[in-house]
Amino acid sequence: MGKSHTRDYISGMSENTEFRGAKLALFVGSKLAVIMRDDRPGLVWAGHLDLPGGGREGRETPEACALRETREELGITLSDQDLVWKRCFRASTGEPVWFFAAHLPEARAAEIRLGDEGQYWQLMPAQAYFDHPRAIPHFAARVKMYLAQAAV
Repeated sequence: MGKSHTRDYISGMSENTEFRGAKLALFVGSKLAVIMRDDRPGLVWAGHLDLPGGGREGRETPEACALRETREELGITLSDQDLVWKRCFRASTGEPVWFFAAHLPEARAAEIRLGDEGQYWQLMPAQAYFDHPRAIPHFAARVKMYLAQAAV
């Protein structure tokens, strides 16, 4: 069996600490927003189902990073108040990365527009993402962690 991605969790990490980037598990209605990554040679996780997010720019906070990346990639604007969960994890490089979750009403799906990255976006049940052969495993594990903690 593979490495447990929940062991990457870093407790007590401050938002002011240097970090590499942020991702967002964005639920629209009951479904998870995913982006099929471009399929270019050399691109990490090329042709896989990704979540909105990416690298930090300047001195932005983890929240600002996740919200900016979501706006750039899915064309939808969220606020800090939309973020309902956050955790810091260690990337494969060892650098801290942030992971957030947010829930929006189903009607907001009409606002979503694919940005300059990715082949397409779609909404899918979380379980379908977990089971999909092109889901990025460590992101699936983090969404599972969030859902398990949110259910408590």
